[in-house]
Amino acid sequence: MATSLRVRVSIFWHFGDDSSLTGFWNNSYYIAVMNLDEIKRLRREYAYGELRTGDLHSNPFEQFNMWFQDALNANIDMADAMTLATVSATGVPSARIVALRGYDEQGFIFYTNYQSNKAVDIKHNPHAALVFYWKELDRQVRIIGTVRKTARGESGDYFSSRPMQSNLVQVASRQSQVVSSKEVIKDRINRIKQKHKNSSLVCPPYWGGYRVFPTEFEFWQGGLERLHDRFRYQWKDNSWKISQLEP
Repeated sequence: MATSLRVRVSIFWHFGDDSSLTGFWNNSYYIAVMNLDEIKRLRREYAYGELRTGDLHSNPFEQFNMWFQDALNANIDMADAMTLATVSATGVPSARIVALRGYDEQGFIFYTNYQSNKAVDIKHNPHAALVFYWKELDRQVRIIGTVRKTARGESGDYFSSRPMQSNLVQVASRQSQVVSSKEVIKDRINRIKQKHKNSSLVCPPYWGGYRVFPTEFEFWQGGLERLHDRFRYQWKDNSWKISQLEP
């Protein structure tokens, strides 16, 4: 008998003629039941290429830069999107997608509200992991490191370069806090617009950047017949040590 997956959701949707999905109401929740055999068949072959030791740059930042440029040249949509994983003071992990907003040989920069859940995690546990996944190139980059706030001047410069509407939302939003409706935020935005009708917005103290300072990189290249190529860079004894990992 096929195994089923039950998913608790708060809305109803129509499955049409898709025989792999069925559903039924259970009290006030809709239970979607999906045949797990369908999930098991969701697979693809990796055939883009290989990553060999001789292909690697000795500096992982340079290696990342080459791959990032490849992703941009391939016109991958949102090549700058990265998963940011943090851990709370009680050891509970969280992950979300954020935008890479700069990198150099110090680290990788993203911006957020300093009162958000991710910022609270970082305050209590200043370590994080990043993941870039470029499906079109069969490539993944994992980065582990420590996290510190960027300088206020750096955050202010980036804030000033952003579109007005984006900044209005950041100033108005109490990110990650419960809100009764979107209208509450829209009302705040309108009040801020009126207040700054003849002046520009200034980067608020509760918003700014973080830089992840890497201590470890892993470059993953999908391979034929699941023989993936994996190389890890670790910062040890004031230099980057490279190791090849099994798939």
